[in-house]
Order: sequence, then C-alpha cells, then structure tokens
Amino acid sequence: MRNYLSPALVVALFLAVPAFAQHQEPKQEAPKHQEHANPPRANGGKIPPAPEHRTDPAAARETHKFEDGRTSDRPHVSNNHWYGHEAPNDARFHIDHPFAHGHFAHFGPSYRYRVLRVDLNLHRFWFPGGFYFEVAPWDWAQCESWCWTCGGDDFVVYDDPDHIGWYLVYNVHTGIYVHAQYMGQ
Repeated sequence: MRNYLSPALVVALFLAVPAFAQHQEPKQEAPKHQEHANPPRANGGKIPPAPEHRTDPAAARETHKFEDGRTSDRPHVSNNHWYGHEAPNDARFHIDHPFAHGHFAHFGPSYRYRVLRVDLNLHRFWFPGGFYFEVAPWDWAQCESWCWTCGGDDFVVYDDPDHIGWYLVYNVHTGIYVHAQYMGQ
C-alpha cells in the first residue's frame, strides 16, 4: 500500500504548491533602455543634464546671445544651458492640484523615448508603457512641427524645477523643449 501512496502524494504536493505560492502585484517597470539609430543632433550631440532650480521667483526668461549678434529667447538648450525658461512665478503654471494623475517616475537624461501615439488636436502624446502627456497650450506652437508621427524624433522628459506639477519635454534633435503635464498611464 505504501508504494501506491507515495506517487499519489508526490502528485498532490506538486499540484498544491502553486496554490500556496505568494501572489504579488506586478510592479511598474522602468522603460528598457533603447538603442537609438539617430544620435542627438542638438546641444553638441549630447543629452543635457536637468535644468537647475532658480531661486529668484521673478527671474526673467534668459535670452541666448549668439556670437554673430543674433538673439533667441525661444525655449531651447545650448551647451547644456536652458534658455527661454519662464519665470518661476508665471501664473500660467499654477496648478491647484499638482500631480493629479501621479508622478512620472522615468525622467531625466538616462531615459530617452519615441512617441508611440499622438493626438494633435488635444496636444497629447504617448510613450511606450502607455505613459501620456499633454503639452501646455502656450507651448504647442514650439513643437507643432516636431516629427510626432514619423518616429524620427526622440525625447527626454525632465521634472520642471521651477513649476510644480509640470515636466519639460526635450527634443534631442531640435534642442527645443516644451512644458507638459503628465496625464497618467
């Protein structure tokens, strides 16, 4: 009788183990680093570090003065310097409930994205993993001509150090950045 009981006991234990296994919720994974065929063209071919927080709440938008005498206060990065960033006390950036859709955790120069989907009418775009953003209405003209649907532009997202609840979406090929809010996943 023992010979019949042993195989049955082994089969019963084998089938019971998954039932007792501890169930864990899947964790939100960081996007995998992707190899990009197109190296950055802006900022000397380098991804810039995050912009610094400005301590003066009335700090003016900084104008880029070129060697040939031209100037530009358009939001862009040159030689790792962030030009054209709005004053920290600009009322347009006030949000009653910052991060209402959560915090976007995968930002900074080590994360580079391609847009998977875009809604040009609503000024929204989606990254891999279903993360999506909405560009500030006053910044849309800066990025309207980006290669949203052709897969040619790559982007880096930075936490905006001067405007709580906003992110800076930087195009690594044009050097231009825009303000956007994270809308969730």
